[in-house]
Amino acid sequence: MIPRASVALVIGLLLANAAAAQGPAGFDHARHAQVFPTCQACHPGAENPDSAFWPEPARCTACHDGSTLPRVAWQPPTAPHPSNLKFVHDLVPLMTRATPRGPEPLGCRDCHVPAGGGRMDVHRALSERCIECHAPGSTHLTAPDTVCATCHVPLVRAASLRTTDIANFPVPPSHRESGFVTGGLHGRRATGTSQPVAPSCATCHARDFCLTCHVDGPERAAIQALDPDPRARAIVVHLPRPPSHDDPSFVSRHGAMVRANPQQCVTCHTRESCLTCHAPSQGVGVALHAAGPGRARGAQPHRLPPPSHRENFVRRHASVAAATPATCAGCHVRGDCLQCHRPNAAANPAGYHPAGFLQSHPAAAYSREARCSDCHNTGGFCQACHATAGLVPTKTLGSGYHDVSRTFIAGHGQAARQSLESCTACHAERDCLTCHSALGGRRFNPHGPGFDAERLKRKNAQMCTVCHGAAIP
Repeated sequence: MIPRASVALVIGLLLANAAAAQGPAGFDHARHAQVFPTCQACHPGAENPDSAFWPEPARCTACHDGSTLPRVAWQPPTAPHPSNLKFVHDLVPLMTRATPRGPEPLGCRDCHVPAGGGRMDVHRALSERCIECHAPGSTHLTAPDTVCATCHVPLVRAASLRTTDIANFPVPPSHRESGFVTGGLHGRRATGTSQPVAPSCATCHARDFCLTCHVDGPERAAIQALDPDPRARAIVVHLPRPPSHDDPSFVSRHGAMVRANPQQCVTCHTRESCLTCHAPSQGVGVALHAAGPGRARGAQPHRLPPPSHRENFVRRHASVAAATPATCAGCHVRGDCLQCHRPNAAANPAGYHPAGFLQSHPAAAYSREARCSDCHNTGGFCQACHATAGLVPTKTLGSGYHDVSRTFIAGHGQAARQSLESCTACHAERDCLTCHSALGGRRFNPHGPGFDAERLKRKNAQMCTVCHGAAIP
């Protein structure tokens, strides 16, 4: 006799709807009750592992010969029945169940016939019959979590289960409790055992299911303890929006909340969630995990305009942007402005620049009030216009663009250090080397006061070779 605890390791129950737990289609067991006095007459393999479980089709012709009874065409199934049972039929003769009269051997009807049913009222393994021994007083889905692994193998080992079978798993009542998902109750139950993850979780779930929601899956030991199995995503779960996010002031307060405790956000949000709105602020969200393989996609926020942007804000946004540009920079990048403020933008044919800007643009470009290169090709657009206007040098130190300041050559070094990119709109390096080269130029020293040659040489010696060649002093 095998102890009851050992019996628990080999008897299983089918995790499926009660409607699916029916006998083989096309065979009426009740009508054949007088023909087959025992179950083993048709299913010898239920007790003897050396025998076939299903009868030979030829045995049916003993009665269904075409004259006594109509012929039937039947073939035993070749594919395993979809199941996640931990069950061994050949141990049944050794199993016992407790009765008022003492232990008695198990028979076929103990698992396959409902309580009070007739001998041939046969069904597939019935969960309630298993529960009678393994979790008395419970129903199938209300049995303790510790009982699941008694009868079932983990989902990843149930290779015969199809995605449709998994999708139709019934939901235990415990999973409908308030706070089971959003309150973290499921996580506490999954980790509240002596094992990395509760065996009851592995019965229905695999790692892929957890990664439906958990961005921080790689950092959670319980999730990593589950084996991967893409079939697990057949169980569809919808993560509801936390109640805290419905507070009207949440948007204005969430930044401080993240800085105070980023761990409360890492489960649902990736770093890219923050960048949906905070695109210019690359430092935002650094405490969150970056999106990547092995993580959930995470919540996908939608960027909405703040209340201040309503009521004809487009018409008055210029003054707001000029007064508080840092506020705009919290959400917008320069490319957002250029969608409208390009000279050829259909939304604003007048262009970005105010009236009369052509006359004042040299000062704006030099002081970097505007970055010309964001919209214009400085090597093409700017030079083409200057050439057309005759504002180009005719020789190295001659007249041209800088004619407005006759003494510009004396102070051009300071101008170059302040805005070298303005110089490169017209000049190439060879123009500088005409005077500032130690290899045949006029040998004017380009280094300003306090120049540390040794420091620059250690930092980037190649820069020195432009003027000095290989013989760096």
